Amino acid sequence: MKHIQQEAGFTLIEMLIVLLIISVLILITIPNVTKHFATIDEKGCAAYISMVQGQVEAYRVDFMEYPSLDDLVAKGYLKEQGTTCPNKEKIVITTKGEVQLAKKSSTAEVDGQ
Repeated sequence: MKHIQQEAGFTLIEMLIVLLIISVLILITIPNVTKHFATIDEKGCAAYISMVQGQVEAYRVDFMEYPSLDDLVAKGYLKEQGTTCPNKEKIVITTKGEVQLAKKSSTAEVDGQ
């Protein structure tokens, strides 16, 4: 008479426990990842605004006037797609030469927009 050998492996309950643990870990990590992406976009936009502000100052030194975004693109200070932040928010230049987000300056006077 042959004995059936019992093979080692995972039972259905053990597999369900492992899947439950993995699911809980995923549910914990996904909100943290999306929060970090929002922070990265915000900091990237602030850095980009600082860079454009530097270009505005360079243009002012060269031409003795504050530029519009179109002026910066036309004279080669910015690339054509450089009129928005990396997260696609529009930026504007005020008449005083300040670079800021378009939604922030809705009450401020804006040059070239």
